[in-house]
Amino acid sequence: MKIETKYAGEMEVNEKNIITFQQGIPSFEDEKEFILLPFSEEPSPFYILQSVQTAGLAFVVMTPFSFFPDYELKLSDSTVEHLEIEQEEEVATFVVLTLKETLEESTANLRGPIIINGSKQKGKQIVLNESDYHTKHPLVTVAVSGQKGDE
Repeated sequence: MKIETKYAGEMEVNEKNIITFQQGIPSFEDEKEFILLPFSEEPSPFYILQSVQTAGLAFVVMTPFSFFPDYELKLSDSTVEHLEIEQEEEVATFVVLTLKETLEESTANLRGPIIINGSKQKGKQIVLNESDYHTKHPLVTVAVSGQKGDE
């Protein structure tokens, strides 16, 4: 199946890889089908969550654990049921990025992760209301003060 993408133009994708968001994504409720594409040809924690319907709708996402190894979330029973999750291994977690000119200025939305059941190709963006996470966590923290560089 051919789709038009925001960043790579027209591409051939396998229909089996289409992820269905039954309720859409907040603010994009009419967009139900997305595909996860690599951000680049090099191995990377970054991906593009591309709408199958709308070429101009694509989110840069990443696995949060690369930058935030202590990131934790608990899925509600309704989310587990909605995504038909049977085993923890089926679950992939992504967060949406807001890219700025530099990585240091870019942020991750840790409050609204995207959960995907890779076995069933079902996805959902959830909101972690009872957490200390924010919608704009810096990707790169300032280096610890007192470190000396090469002299």
